[in-house]
Order: sequence, then structure tokens, then C-alpha cells
Amino acid sequence: MNVRSAIHFTSAALTLAMLALTPPATAADKIDPVADAKAFQKFFTDKFPKLKPEDFANGPYSMNEDLHRQWVEKEQFPPYEFSLEMGKEMFSTPFKNGKSYADCFPNKGIGIRQNYPYFDDKEGKVITLELALNRCREANGEPPLSYVRDEMAAPTAYMAFTSRGKPFDIKIPNDPRALEAYQSGKEYFYTRRGQFNFSCATCHVQSPGERIRAEVLAPALGILNAMPIYRSEWSGMGTTSRRFTTCNSQIRGVPLNPQDDEYRNLEYYLSYVSNGLPISGPGARP
Repeated sequence: MNVRSAIHFTSAALTLAMLALTPPATAADKIDPVADAKAFQKFFTDKFPKLKPEDFANGPYSMNEDLHRQWVEKEQFPPYEFSLEMGKEMFSTPFKNGKSYADCFPNKGIGIRQNYPYFDDKEGKVITLELALNRCREANGEPPLSYVRDEMAAPTAYMAFTSRGKPFDIKIPNDPRALEAYQSGKEYFYTRRGQFNFSCATCHVQSPGERIRAEVLAPALGILNAMPIYRSEWSGMGTTSRRFTTCNSQIRGVPLNPQDDEYRNLEYYLSYVSNGLPISGPGARP
């Protein structure tokens, strides 16, 4: 089925999105993340007035009662449980040099998911949780994990679980490089690409709650709060990196390499505009 034919946009919806969301800034515009986040969250709470802000962290399961019931039932025997257990074991198993993941993170890696990604002022780049985990491994003589496999999803699932209920608290320091990284992520989110000429916003701003095939589109607000996720179509876990590369492929675009600057900046933007919403990961999706 052609993806383009599966989504129907009206001029009213496009106009609403344009009015409610601040467009990417030009070089002459002031970059204002605080105003962006306020407008972004207002757009979604106005569009779905029956939902509380924290509901958006549940993605498509917040969109209607039937899906919500499915989610409640699924949570009794969550399909991501195997990943959660794997991640817990990985955290408790020392590396060959005797150190562990706990030695690489504040508070031994427990309850800190809500602080990632962050801007590293020494490196001048965004550091995601996935990148930090692989850097931890390499610093301790261990091979890096694939960013799109279950092995990477496992420690991120465990770290997310220990942060459940804690609100995203992403910081953008008063540093031109940090603002530039944020703006780059915002522009990537709204830029159309691929043969279908879709942007991330095409699905996740203009059409949340609608369907592509059997999939209900998630709202962009809170979309990263549930990561990593188990997806039935994958029969496995999906990291943030896997989600980004898969989306590019689905619109017949050329995916970037996982953890390229553009993807890290995109994660920075999406996480920041969801500040205040609780961590709900690991999650599950159809």
C-alpha cells in the first residue's frame, strides 16, 4: 500500500500546524527553545483536549479507549520484559577489567534516563544515552554494541525503567553551539525528504491518531519518552537509532548512520520539547 495514499491531509490541518508551531528559524531569527517547547506542547494539548500532558508519553495508546485497554492488558505481561531482564544482567555483570556500566554514569546509571541527551561543552556535541553506553564499553576495552539491535536496547530499557515517572529534564546551555545543535534537530524534524517527500512532522504532528496500514501514528510530543520500544512488526526491541533509521527507510529516503550528528540533534530537539513529560519506557507498540 502506498504510504502517501494512506494519509489524508486537509488544508485546515496544515494551517493549524503552521499557526501553532514555530517554524524553523532563519539565520536572522532568534533561536528560542523555551518558546518552541511551549508552542509545541500547546499545539498537542489543544488538538487533544481530553488528554493530560503526561498521557502523551503513552503514544498511540493515549489516542483512544480501545488502544488504551490493549496497552493495559499488554503491560500485565509486557513483551519487552526479556530486554529489561537482559539489561539488568548487563548492568550487574562486570567488564573484563572488573569495572561496569555503573562506573561510567552518575548515580551508577540508576534513575538518570531523563537527563539524556545532553550537550557536552568540551566536545561541542550532543551526547545521547546510546552513544554514552558504547563509549563506556570502549573505554573499558569492550566492543561497541550495534545501535539498532536488541543488545543496545537492553541497557537503555533497564535505565529507562529505573527512571519511570521522572520528567524529561533536558538542558540547553547558553552556548551558541548547543543552540545550533538544537536548531539543527528542529530543522531536520520539519524538513521533507525521500521519494514520498515526507518530514517527521508529516506523520507525527499533522496526523497523530490516524492510521497507516494497521499502525496508529504516535504524537511527536512524548514520542521518545517510551523508548526503547518492543514492536510487533519487528518481533524485537527498537532503540531510538532504529526508530530514526526505519522512519527514513519507510519514506524511501536514505537513512543516515546511527548516531550521526543529525540524528543526535533530532533526538535533542524532540526530547527538549517534551520536557516535563514522564519517562514511560521501555514501551511496546503494535
